[in-house]
Amino acid sequence: MFPGFDGLMTLSRREGVDVRPTLLRVLTDLYVQASSHTADEEQQFVELTSRLIEQVDDATRAVVRARLAIYPHTPAIIADKLGLRTTQGRPQPLARSIDPEPAASDLVAKAPPAIPSMSMLPDDAAQISDMFFAATSRERTAILDNLAAAPLKASPTIPVSRATRAMQILEMAAFASDIENFTLELGEALILPARVAAQVVNDPGGEPLACALKALGMSGDTFQRVLLFLNPDVGASVATVYRLSRLYDRLSQHAALILLAAWRGATMPTARAKYRPMLHDDERHRARSTTSQPRVDVQRSGADVSLPHHPVRKTSND
Repeated sequence: MFPGFDGLMTLSRREGVDVRPTLLRVLTDLYVQASSHTADEEQQFVELTSRLIEQVDDATRAVVRARLAIYPHTPAIIADKLGLRTTQGRPQPLARSIDPEPAASDLVAKAPPAIPSMSMLPDDAAQISDMFFAATSRERTAILDNLAAAPLKASPTIPVSRATRAMQILEMAAFASDIENFTLELGEALILPARVAAQVVNDPGGEPLACALKALGMSGDTFQRVLLFLNPDVGASVATVYRLSRLYDRLSQHAALILLAAWRGATMPTARAKYRPMLHDDERHRARSTTSQPRVDVQRSGADVSLPHHPVRKTSND
């Protein structure tokens, strides 16, 4: 699955060359691109990454941790090394006996440091967005469960006044089965491009729409009414409405806001470098004058032409 790894590790041992951070990122990207793995592939991934996690810098470890936090099939050994929660059906250790209540000063001294939320780069946001849209319904549920505990920075909550107005317009558009205006209002309320908003609304699974409306703060009853009237194909399926309603009830707004941040970051334009003059008068010299001086066309008649008078020098012959 990872050809040429031994040769790259030999190169990393040479003086002045450290490719271990790049190796760990490449291995993680290759692993999360597949929706499932065999036992041999998982074992190979564990053996390779275990050697690298303890040898890379904190920034690389944080990036790998963020990507594996939303992957539904992260090996338990790697999840333990990175401090991730393993809630995918794996046995959890029993809780130890309750200790006597400590003093308040001890709680302050022994309180673990808070894990800072990491902002997503455009490439990471695009990978999260593409992975979610390409996943099945069961995989999307697992991704949303992992996003709730992922140390990723979520989008700010939509202001209450703006969200209330948007939800009223969205509900009226759903009653009229006006998908076009529904998509337009959802994109404006969540600050999403028209392409992404259309992809969210028209997704056949319905999970992206549930996340978008959860990020907006819509209630469960209103969400069910939107499902019943917006799309006749979805509203006619009792199983689909029931499945999405259950998902909406257990979906956390924090996970929905993280996914909203991924949708926004995936379409973030790259800022272009602007020209900065090196000298104080560069712009004045670079600019060309748009006004041309008038051309004087003087027509002179033969009578007006006068030759300059030069004195005649006489010679001795004259």
